[in-house]
Amino acid sequence: MKTLRTVVAAVTLLGGGCALAHGRLADISVYDRGEGRWLQVYQHEGRAYVVGKPGHEYQIRVANRLREDLLAVVSVDGVNVITGQTANPSQSGYVLSPRGSLEIRGWRKNLSQTAAFYFTALPDSYAARTGRPDDVGVIGVALFRRKQEPKPVAPIAPEAARGAPAAAERDSRLGTGHGRHEHSPAIHVTFERATSAPAEVLTLYYDSHANLLARGIIREPVQVAPIPRPFPGFVPDPRS
Repeated sequence: MKTLRTVVAAVTLLGGGCALAHGRLADISVYDRGEGRWLQVYQHEGRAYVVGKPGHEYQIRVANRLREDLLAVVSVDGVNVITGQTANPSQSGYVLSPRGSLEIRGWRKNLSQTAAFYFTALPDSYAARTGRPDDVGVIGVALFRRKQEPKPVAPIAPEAARGAPAAAERDSRLGTGHGRHEHSPAIHVTFERATSAPAEVLTLYYDSHANLLARGIIREPVQVAPIPRPFPGFVPDPRS
């Protein structure tokens, strides 16, 4: 199998609890940099969603659950976050160390900078501005395991061997913009995939609060009226 060159970015750890979209090999979560919090994940009909606020920068965390390296090919709005190509699992990705996590803050411009992700209206999204508006509102991670070199096998003794949506709704969707440039060091490494197809694909959808509410994916909390108490306490003075 062809050896692919990939990019490894520096890991930035953030404190606080996080809402995760769980996978077998890795987990994915989104951090709102404007509010300083992890976005809650809502489950609806087998899909995971987060609410994005227009204008807020965000970053994606991919956390490796295995004790081995993983290659994560990451897409936002159907665009590879490293190469800018229309996303395909066969493209370049980030290498996650065993049990390690990776913060992806933006579109990679070179080995030292990224352009920040931020939630924005569909026409301003990077995908729409490059003529690819159809897949805005989704983050994807295709995960690959590393090909293992065959281990030498000791000779077997002879005795042992014998025992063997609508247009108006689409235009109101939230997308991801191409924001300010930030320092983000990275290096090239090699990673030979164990298989040509991903071992797992993680998908996390996002949209505005209004759109997810209208689609029934999230619901407003129900306001419950207080129950009258027959013996609430002592008699207060009336208001003047």
